[in-house]
Amino acid sequence: MSGVRPKKLREPMDLIVKNRTLHCAERAFPCAIGRGGIRTHKREGDGATPRGRFALLSLMFRPDRRHEIVTGLPKHPLSTNDAWCDDPTHASYNQFVSLPFSGRHERLWRDDTIYDVIVVIGYNLAPIIPGRGSAIFLHVARNEYTPTDGCVALALPDLLEVVTHCQQGTKIAILE
Repeated sequence: MSGVRPKKLREPMDLIVKNRTLHCAERAFPCAIGRGGIRTHKREGDGATPRGRFALLSLMFRPDRRHEIVTGLPKHPLSTNDAWCDDPTHASYNQFVSLPFSGRHERLWRDDTIYDVIVVIGYNLAPIIPGRGSAIFLHVARNEYTPTDGCVALALPDLLEVVTHCQQGTKIAILE
């Protein structure tokens, strides 16, 4: 196979959130952010989106509603007993958990569509600090881009396009 070069992988690129717009691959997409704005010193329950630069870790999806999602991120289908612990007093704080679960948690299998596609943002994970905020995701926006509880949200077609540019090593920079 002399003379044949292996295909070069794309360099991981940052997604940039600024002025309620997510920038990716020379495109700009309107997005929702937390009802508490963007804060450097985020606290559990403040509704703020954390300021900073964080890795995109994995993509979770509802397999009954979404099938072929193109991304370089690790993909995990959700099930009805999947949740995320948002209880700062619990040992599983800011981690994926299965139901039934004794601590406070957020169900990931929802009747609405906002968690049909979820990208886990690596906020407050290394190390996990109780009370600093949990369940920070890139997910599907509600109608009119109403504020989130601290996540970044895009219209479904925009989210599906953005994740095609994501792979291990992609980061999201949340600026203002």
